[in-house]
Amino acid sequence: MKNNIFLLVLAACLLVSCARQVEIPAESTPVNEAADIYPDYRDIVVPPNIAPLNFMVKSEGDEYVAAVTDGKRTVTAGAAADGKLAFDSTEWRQLLAEAKGKELAVTVYAKRGADWVQFPKYGIGVAEEPIDPYLSYRLIEPSYELYRQLGLYQRNLENFSESVIYENNRSYERDNNHCVNCHNYQAYDTQHMLFHVRAQHGGTVFVENGKVRKVNMKCDSILSSTVYPTWHPKRNWVVFSSNQTGQTFHMVNRQKIEVVDYGSDLVFFDADKNTLTNILKTDSELETFPCWTPDGKSVVYCSARVPQFAGVPDSVRRDRVSDIYDSLHYSLRIIDFDEQTRRFSAPRTLVNADSLSTSIAVPRVSPDGRYVLFTMADYGQFHIWHKNADLYVKDMQTGEVRPLTPANSEYADSYHTWSSNGRWIVVASRREDNNYSRVFIAYFDKDGQAHKAFLLPQEDPEHNILLEKSYNVPELTKNAVPVTPEELKKAIYDDDAAQKVSYKKSN
Repeated sequence: MKNNIFLLVLAACLLVSCARQVEIPAESTPVNEAADIYPDYRDIVVPPNIAPLNFMVKSEGDEYVAAVTDGKRTVTAGAAADGKLAFDSTEWRQLLAEAKGKELAVTVYAKRGADWVQFPKYGIGVAEEPIDPYLSYRLIEPSYELYRQLGLYQRNLENFSESVIYENNRSYERDNNHCVNCHNYQAYDTQHMLFHVRAQHGGTVFVENGKVRKVNMKCDSILSSTVYPTWHPKRNWVVFSSNQTGQTFHMVNRQKIEVVDYGSDLVFFDADKNTLTNILKTDSELETFPCWTPDGKSVVYCSARVPQFAGVPDSVRRDRVSDIYDSLHYSLRIIDFDEQTRRFSAPRTLVNADSLSTSIAVPRVSPDGRYVLFTMADYGQFHIWHKNADLYVKDMQTGEVRPLTPANSEYADSYHTWSSNGRWIVVASRREDNNYSRVFIAYFDKDGQAHKAFLLPQEDPEHNILLEKSYNVPELTKNAVPVTPEELKKAIYDDDAAQKVSYKKSN
């Protein structure tokens, strides 16, 4: 036992003695050139519980040092010629905890030959409000027709820990060829979760208070399979869109591909009784992307009027949509809900897209109910492929509709979510290279103003340059998913145990 203790103490001493001691250069020459850093973490606002903002310096230099201070406590990091600066997690956490509501000053130094140069300082604001600690997303290679290995993952935003929620099998055997998508939670709580499985072992997987089940959502009375979900904030009810979806490929077009609906309705699912009910069922109106309001009294959604679809069969609509895809304008609408009768009101228009010659997708209502966040592009509803897609909000108190310009970019800003306190927005954006979607986080302050978005921190700052997969459907939660990948796989592969839904006529 004594020998073991001696070895442990010796190992600890060796680790301390070998650790790189980072010191701020005693002498340095200021230069006017801004440090070329990646990711761009200048002049942003961050949560007080975010992981270290590790970054790399691309400016000329043989060695680098970065110092981050609130005026009282300073955290430093050093790098060799690769320029990769990584901060100590414990020191970083202590710094942010003490700097809530304050501004951090960041100074970067580079050693050139025998001398050090000092780049101009920049600031990082630390908000008072934290972000929800967990972020889940799908990682998928950009694809049109085929996919290989993909999965759902969750990241602890307070550190760099990433874990698997569920992965499809990496083999190419037919039995394992299935896709997973559209993960969704009730009121930021993983106790109620769902996601779809497509192709082999298809169905919708529900996680309810730690129990996993698969439900076969196919129903002859419903237009098509259930797609985009939204949980009622308190009850075990889910509103889905039911979409007939196709793809259009462009011969010459910067957008590359168009994902279109040639039919879509809204349906109501009672998860306790396994019943589906049509809410809105029309052939000349395309309803999609439903979202409950936080009080559970209304559902906002997107809708496009297509008179060319009236009274014609699926095959005709499928052909016609290729001719009119760039004139489809989805407006923002709302229907009220009576919990006692389970009836929905007639739709009302919140934002008329036709009058703006634009199109709205993915509405998300802020936790306080004041703002509706959505993306807007020239046309259509699958804005991940639309370069000019940007984030907008409608202020439900003033009626104002405005872009979140500081958080937007020149490339597609598509799927997004609020934090549970309404102070943070997470968005999947292609602003890095116009090919891969990456996760960006933006502060939304108490005055309703968005701030510059910053890239999700990674332990290796080069991670997002090297990763050949896109982040898809980022969702914030207060807690981690409570079931294991093995429990989910067991339910997915057991096709005989899948529950079937029944159709219930609307009242």
